Amino acid sequence: MSKNEYLIDVQPIRDMQQLEDMKWALRRHCGKRDYILFLIGINTGLRIGDLLNLETKTIIGLKKKKRKEFLIREGKTKKERMINITGIYEEVYEYTQSVNSNWLFPSRKGDKSISTIQAYRQLQKAANFASVEAVGTHTMRKTFGYWFYKQTKDVAMLQDILNHSTPQITLRYIGINKEEKDHVLDTFCL
Repeated sequence: MSKNEYLIDVQPIRDMQQLEDMKWALRRHCGKRDYILFLIGINTGLRIGDLLNLETKTIIGLKKKKRKEFLIREGKTKKERMINITGIYEEVYEYTQSVNSNWLFPSRKGDKSISTIQAYRQLQKAANFASVEAVGTHTMRKTFGYWFYKQTKDVAMLQDILNHSTPQITLRYIGINKEEKDHVLDTFCL
């Protein structure tokens, strides 16, 4: 993660049009690799380090399974987590067919994955084209959390998925408390 990312308040993408604009900018200006990284990130809530450790064979190995899910051990928490990509599998699988590397997100500099810094740069590049502010590598995880909560209102399940210790941490992390306060204060008038 870039030091600059800590200087900005990284936020989830709360507007569906901005989310679509970000996907478009990644496809158009950064390429399929960076688009697929973003797609998996916003659909799983994985941290950038765990995303960058994904291997092509993991995705290909799901082809014959009905449920497109795999187990990972998270780098930060060391906890095991089942990752379900059923909803985006076909698009991700199609991408794997063009990858000539063990790594799902290969670097052009040898047989390794791209760096966190490179992922950050590509997200920033797309965000500039899409006019989306406060974007960093954690934006993908926060965006997943935000939309999961908005669609399900199940903070307990989201807390479990994100491995947070309290519901309050989860709500603060995805910006729900701030969003609700801002909305009330925007319309508050005596």
